[in-house]
Order: sequence, then structure tokens, then C-alpha cells
Amino acid sequence: MTSLPGGSDDADSAPERQPLVCAGCGATSDGPKPTWTCSVENGERRYFCDACSRQNLRAIEGRLDSAWW
Repeated sequence: MTSLPGGSDDADSAPERQPLVCAGCGATSDGPKPTWTCSVENGERRYFCDACSRQNLRAIEGRLDSAWW
């Protein structure tokens, strides 16, 4: 049996939720939001709030890393 890194094999324990933080402006969210964007850059997941996603839509669609925005 395999488990996720940092997880435990105890089925009764719920994973602790970490708030999402926007990589653009620093806004926080208690959980995944359907209007937020998730980007994988250099093997790292980065989340962007709806405002930052809207502001940089063309760069996101062009698959530019957030460093180019």
C-alpha cells in the first residue's frame, strides 16, 4: 500500500487543509475555488485568484510562466 507524501495510513484522520495563497497578489482561500487557476511551473503548483487570472489571461493561454507576466 502506498500513501501520499506527508500523509498517514490512518483512515480515520482527515487531512489538514492548508489555505490556498495566490502566487500573484497573496489573496487567500480556505479551499479550492472554481474561479482560481492552477499552474504547474518547474514542477511546483501555483494558484492564482480570479482577479490575477483575469488580468493575465492571454499570458496564461500562451502558457507563459508567471515570471513573464
